[in-house]
Amino acid sequence: MTDNKTVRKCAIYCRVSTSEQNLDNQVDLLETFANNQNIKVYKVYKEKISGTKDSRPELNELMFDMRKKLFDCIIIYKLDRLGRSLKHLITICEEFHNKGIDLIVTSQNIDTSNATGKLLFNILGAVAEFERELISERTKLGQAKAKNIGKRGKDKKPRRKSGYYLRHQRKKMGG
Repeated sequence: MTDNKTVRKCAIYCRVSTSEQNLDNQVDLLETFANNQNIKVYKVYKEKISGTKDSRPELNELMFDMRKKLFDCIIIYKLDRLGRSLKHLITICEEFHNKGIDLIVTSQNIDTSNATGKLLFNILGAVAEFERELISERTKLGQAKAKNIGKRGKDKKPRRKSGYYLRHQRKKMGG
């Protein structure tokens, strides 16, 4: 971590999963955090895209700027805003570490400039991936159940004909 007298320069990365969600709360919270910590904001990267995608336009730009050492640290609101896969998170953070860039996760009290922050990062990254897998399993179970009861796909048993349809068929046959 740099000396308190030295003003650090950071990038802020905000992401929501869908276009219906709003980024404003994340941006406000992170800019306030940076201001309170006497950290100068280089740029705010805003993204409306799923965290499961490894390649995201704003994240790609952030990584490009990071490689040029345009800032000292990256501030995010929550670890799952950066990525949902532990492998992807670790890959990104290893690159941050190799370039001397710290990661600060405000809502989870993670600052990778110290040992405690590094430990918390690894634990929470594993939890984020676990949560994603649980959601995926539940979704698949729900789809399978819906298919079995006839809400999607083909039914396991034939549907009963309605009374109206049966009366119409009898009239047609002369009954």
